[in-house]
Amino acid sequence: MLQKPVVLLALVAQVLMLENGLLRKPPMGWLAWERFRCNTDCDEDPKNCISERLFMEMADHLAQDGWRDLGYTYLNMDDCWIGGRDAKGRLVPDPKRFPNGIAFLADYAHSLGLKLGIYEDLGNFTCMGYPGTTLDKVIQDAQTFAEWKVDMLKLDGCFSTPEERAKGYPKMAAALNATGRPIAFSCSWPAYEGGLPPKLLIGNFGLSFEQARAQMALWTVLAAPLFMSTDLRTISAQNTDILQNPLMIKINQDPLGIQGRRILKEKSHIEVYMRPLANEASALVFFSRRTDMPYRYHTSLAQLNFNNSSIYEAQNVYTGDVISGLHSKTNFTVIINPSGVVMWYLYPIRKLGTPQH
Repeated sequence: MLQKPVVLLALVAQVLMLENGLLRKPPMGWLAWERFRCNTDCDEDPKNCISERLFMEMADHLAQDGWRDLGYTYLNMDDCWIGGRDAKGRLVPDPKRFPNGIAFLADYAHSLGLKLGIYEDLGNFTCMGYPGTTLDKVIQDAQTFAEWKVDMLKLDGCFSTPEERAKGYPKMAAALNATGRPIAFSCSWPAYEGGLPPKLLIGNFGLSFEQARAQMALWTVLAAPLFMSTDLRTISAQNTDILQNPLMIKINQDPLGIQGRRILKEKSHIEVYMRPLANEASALVFFSRRTDMPYRYHTSLAQLNFNNSSIYEAQNVYTGDVISGLHSKTNFTVIINPSGVVMWYLYPIRKLGTPQH
């Protein structure tokens, strides 16, 4: 009996990227949505409504309070800025809340060394019911954003089907590229939903101190964008320290750009995350999902899949404390607060058996 040969075809997913220098590292900046939502009542709440004034004040704080110099350079608008479309079908901002227009706001951001991001939605409406970008408006809207000198577009998908997004997002990418202006593009591909966590809530009302530190550590180990969504005019020194931690930002912006992952999930409700970094370093996050009391977690580098012959140092990202002389068989204990983290920057200092200088 003759056997027919079976040919197995491997399907390899390809990711095509432009060599335009954009988003080689996770973007960092400020985003309006989580803190200010769709507050459009500038008569009752002029300081906090979605308006030109709000974005200019946030731009001032990004520039003056050290954020910009640490890499938080995007000033991103979200929903509820649109006033409608003009007689030629072009988007226009709400004339009362943005009297000088979006180009003025972009110029203001650029004068402070910042970049302006804007929001739209692929479909008839935005998520909050404002005019959206239908497929026939993609090219026109891309040109409008370029004329306004916008630097980033977040294109949501609340009022479109997966099939429409499969057509619309590539069409918008091509339209943005055709403008000749470098515009970063953030979209809501359904197939990748959940791949990157959303904005940072640190500085708002819902997180404890431990939870705030945990969010920053987990976002960093996952190589996520760092978009704050808080009131920079009133943020506390404690929360500022979390968001401005220089070692944390260095890890987030690591040039390898590899996303970390969870490597252990214990029955004790402790999870361990690891991210490979440049120069054979790693970021380790010990995360407690417990709510009762601090937990003493006993482990070793070998249990965390570090089985090479290197001697390591570990720097605690939040406290700055350094532990020296770690190798794969060294047993150690970390004490993790409920809903909190311990985060290490782990780096090799020499090979095992090599004399110390």
